[in-house]
Amino acid sequence: QVQLVESGGGLVQAGGSLKLSCAASGRTSGSYAMGWFRQAPGKEREFVASISWSTLSKTYADSVKGRFTISRDNAKDTVYLQMNRLKPEDTAVYYCATGRSSLAPRAQNQYPYWGQGTQVTVSS
Repeated sequence: QVQLVESGGGLVQAGGSLKLSCAASGRTSGSYAMGWFRQAPGKEREFVASISWSTLSKTYADSVKGRFTISRDNAKDTVYLQMNRLKPEDTAVYYCATGRSSLAPRAQNQYPYWGQGTQVTVSS
């Protein structure tokens, strides 16, 4: 049973930073992409960033490019999302997800396993 546990969310002022972590467990051997998605109140869940198993491929949504950085530590089976220069519009529940892939896909249907989410609130 694959489990993902996010942490690191919280309340921060605009312009501040937060670092999210997501620890995975229960996966069988193989290449797994990991991704971050978010859902703001009243909106659909959207892609934020993804990273391939090899870490050579990283993909970002245009809205976070240059401000957010995704990374992973395969030895710890953990993915991170460093969020800098946060804006009020970044307020959302952030979810990490994983799925078998050698790439860094953006599509949610490429990720069968999801965490429970962590709240990020950016005040103006």
